[in-house]
Amino acid sequence: MKLNELSPAPGARKVRFRVGRGLGSGNGKTSGKGQKGQKSRSGGGVRTGFEGGQMPIYRRLPKRGFKNIFANVYAEVNVETLNRFEDGTTVDAVALVEAGVLKNIQDGVRILGNGELTKKLTVVANGFTKTAEEKITAAGGKVEKLG
Repeated sequence: MKLNELSPAPGARKVRFRVGRGLGSGNGKTSGKGQKGQKSRSGGGVRTGFEGGQMPIYRRLPKRGFKNIFANVYAEVNVETLNRFEDGTTVDAVALVEAGVLKNIQDGVRILGNGELTKKLTVVANGFTKTAEEKITAAGGKVEKLG
């Protein structure tokens, strides 16, 4: 195979329909835009959500709740997920990312108590649920809280 022999898969590239090329094409003269009006003009049209001057729905609906932009968002990991580590390992945020458990650490890691733990691990995280803490210590491991 050579570079000059490469071509896209059949049907992968579709030829653009050229409008405004005569009456016989079926899309000549006004190019499928009708006669006059805002939408027939170049650059014409209205912004997304515009309802012709009527109060738009995003302003008619009441606002609800409060979003704390300063809140910490923790990456959550269940206790059962920690079974993939070897006995005696120290499991921290970096180890979880390297093992492919987490993609993004966010503001820290929180360990949840879902499932069973069979390995003896030292777990370092920002937070633990009570059940997670109990299960880690019951398996012979240690819990270390950050900050």
